Amino acid sequence: MKSGRMITDDVIIKDILDSAKTIAILGLSTKTERDSNKVARYLQQQGYRVLPVRPGQDEILGEKAYASLDDIDTPVDIVNVFRNPKYVMSHAYEAIQHKPKVFWMQLDIKHQEAAEILAAEGIDVVMDKCIKVEHARLFK
Repeated sequence: MKSGRMITDDVIIKDILDSAKTIAILGLSTKTERDSNKVARYLQQQGYRVLPVRPGQDEILGEKAYASLDDIDTPVDIVNVFRNPKYVMSHAYEAIQHKPKVFWMQLDIKHQEAAEILAAEGIDVVMDKCIKVEHARLFK
């Protein structure tokens, strides 16, 4: 089985962002002033399909919202996490079932144990980096 990696290298991050098409955002807020909403709008403007994962919502930013990753029935390239680190492990186990290429924890979100479990399952992991900041920096 392919082993996933802990990704910090700009070349690999750029390749990930260049090849991804669909990004599930865990914790995507309906509030336009929230970082998760700003990031999602930016990603949509860059041509990505954003799948909101937010219980209790039917739609966010024009896309059907899902209560959990388990409810998504389409392949996902990146799972982008805007959740408190205490919830990351349960999302990691959900992600393992869904098999995204990358599990991306936003700025200030780190969970080493979850990262190791995901990598062992062949899923690449990015921790403590904002996907919007990295995209803007690498594709300027």
